[in-house]
Amino acid sequence: MTDAGLPSGWEVRHSNSKNLPYFFNASSKESRWEPPDGTDLDKLKAYMAQNTRKPEGKIHAAHLLVKHKDSRRPSSWKEENITRTKEEAIEILKAHERRIQSGEISLGDLAQSESDCSSARKNGDLGIFGKGEMQKEFEEVAFALEPGQVSGVVDTASGVHLIQR
Repeated sequence: MTDAGLPSGWEVRHSNSKNLPYFFNASSKESRWEPPDGTDLDKLKAYMAQNTRKPEGKIHAAHLLVKHKDSRRPSSWKEENITRTKEEAIEILKAHERRIQSGEISLGDLAQSESDCSSARKNGDLGIFGKGEMQKEFEEVAFALEPGQVSGVVDTASGVHLIQR
């Protein structure tokens, strides 16, 4: 395993055309956007945070979203018609927050199965963004976090979130 948490033979490269990182296996010549099987995702996230230069004024963040019946689009990849109340969504999110803060599980690992956002398949990773690109409430909290820090409950029109910078 490399310092980036990738299986042997794999490396992180940068696509100039898409301005995004991708994964390349020099021996098989395989390239892919998603990390290869066997990747230590926590190590990869730490490696990317240390070795990826972000454009000035932009940050990298991930999140876990729990929608409720009053969300602007109360459906997700997990559930076609979300009927839970906002209060129920907050309680679910607070339980997730306790698991993350206890060290039992990472936000990214939990987002894969529990987030109502399509970013769940990327461990909740939203990529790099600047001010004015996200909902105001989300942006204010995300930009106030230190790298690696996880927020408390953040309420937006999309639902309730935990955000990790």
